[in-house]
Amino acid sequence: MKDKTADTTTDSAQPQKTGAQCVIDGLVHAGCEVLFGYPGGAVLDIFNCLYDAPFQFVLTRHEQGAVHMADGYARATGKPGCCLVTSGPGATNTVTGLATAYMDGIPLVCITGQVALNMIGNDAFQEADVIGITRPVTKHNFLVRDADELPDIIAKAFYIATTGKPGPVVIDIPKNIQKQKTAALPPASVTMRAYHPDMPINPAEIAQFSDLLNRAARPLLYVGGGAVSGDAAEVLSALAHKANIPVCTTLMAMGVFSDEDPLSLRMLGMHGSVAANYAVDHCDLLISVGARFDDRVTGKISAFASKATIVHIDIDRSSIGKSVRTDLGVHGYVKPVLEAVLPFVQAADHAEWIEQVQRWKERFPFTYPEQGDVIMPQYVIEQIDKVSKGQAVITTDVGQHQMWATQYFRYTRPRNFISSGGLGTMGFGLPACIGAQFGRPDALNVCITGDGGVQMNFQELVVAVEHQLPIVVVIINNGYLGMVRQWQELFYGRRYSGVMLSQHERAPNEHIPEATRYLPDFVMMAEAHGACARRVTRPEEVAPALAEAFASRKTWVIECIVSPEANVFPMIPPGSHVAEMINRTV
Repeated sequence: MKDKTADTTTDSAQPQKTGAQCVIDGLVHAGCEVLFGYPGGAVLDIFNCLYDAPFQFVLTRHEQGAVHMADGYARATGKPGCCLVTSGPGATNTVTGLATAYMDGIPLVCITGQVALNMIGNDAFQEADVIGITRPVTKHNFLVRDADELPDIIAKAFYIATTGKPGPVVIDIPKNIQKQKTAALPPASVTMRAYHPDMPINPAEIAQFSDLLNRAARPLLYVGGGAVSGDAAEVLSALAHKANIPVCTTLMAMGVFSDEDPLSLRMLGMHGSVAANYAVDHCDLLISVGARFDDRVTGKISAFASKATIVHIDIDRSSIGKSVRTDLGVHGYVKPVLEAVLPFVQAADHAEWIEQVQRWKERFPFTYPEQGDVIMPQYVIEQIDKVSKGQAVITTDVGQHQMWATQYFRYTRPRNFISSGGLGTMGFGLPACIGAQFGRPDALNVCITGDGGVQMNFQELVVAVEHQLPIVVVIINNGYLGMVRQWQELFYGRRYSGVMLSQHERAPNEHIPEATRYLPDFVMMAEAHGACARRVTRPEEVAPALAEAFASRKTWVIECIVSPEANVFPMIPPGSHVAEMINRTV
């Protein structure tokens, strides 16, 4: 059955187009600027039309890389990312990228090829149940059954991806539909009977919210990724300063409130600042702004913010009260909700509370031990901040370096920190950095990654070289899968199992030259891909290497050989309370 809305326009006088051409026209109509992807038999008709498309196509080296690039582009720009892959393994290779975007609420549209309709269910060559496989990791997905549906479905896909809580949408297009002719045109507007993302503000909720805020003695703003996707940085700052409210952010909201602001407590949670976590534990009003109370934030749920009344602002009604008790749920987009409550909020100083959190900030800063001639990984992040003057767009992989990147780089603007939050996807950093560079070509885009994560999608470096992208990839090489090693050290009696990536303990009675101690040789790998590269082994080499790379406007890889067993602190063990925080610098 065809799925057409009243807004779909069909003009019999119009020349008919193939379904494949409708895909290109739909992308143009949606404002697509860059399409990332990889070809195959089931999408050859689309690629044939893509030859003359007015937007840029970027050939990746793996379908997972294509989705991560589209994701990085979306996070850096606020626009939906777009990718195109073939059927079967091409489509299944996107699942990790789709799940990454879904967990973090990132808007993107992924178009997949499919075998012809009459072949579905027959185990045809490169057939996969894309709709079934991607249903749990997408906001919505479509199987196109008629070319007449295509313009409408493409418009709906972008509408769904970018409204409400953003997320990825898949359009699965059988090969025969790509060849089919249609006179259908893109709809003038999109309406969907069962999907109404616009949410009017409830005045009663605003009144109750403002009353709670005006009566609070120790209020705290807990800000999540919804404030970034909702472009709420300006009104958030206005509210914080009017009522003198300290602000802590999640991993997904780094920079939405400047780290340099006196009211900033920076990131909270497992590896967040001591001040932020103590503030959550002592506040009497916790205002969640577009955050979902992730387990890495809450720790032991029964003890989380136990002294506080909790207000939860979210566009996703299902998130309100899902993980923690909520005393007041405010359903709506973050920006208009904060704009609505701001006039009713009384100016306040909360002097005692501000003095208390300031004492925590001064007493418990992020610190680390120095080890002479050995590079500390935290020092590398500090130098990236210093040499870039805090202006870099930072993309990370997942692990220790990701946490150090939140602690030792100062973020002052939203969309300048790009990382996989909810899914924790290794291999995300490099392709996401490439996508961000396509989206913001005038920015300095720096990928901070580890020796484990970078190997998962290192092949995408050649894409940066081909397109002469001036990204800088900084590899924090400690010879381990660092975060797993840290957990094995702290919770498993230092029984290091399956985490060693270096060679320095494999031949204890032999001298292993420095050049071969760490495998693979990332400098040689980078140069083989056409990039500039350098290995640094001493602290005094870090800043000059960064300065050279930042100034060159070429693709660079800088490998930093760092202290092997440096740990990320502070740390609240999983499922624990802030009182059980581990806070040491060794």
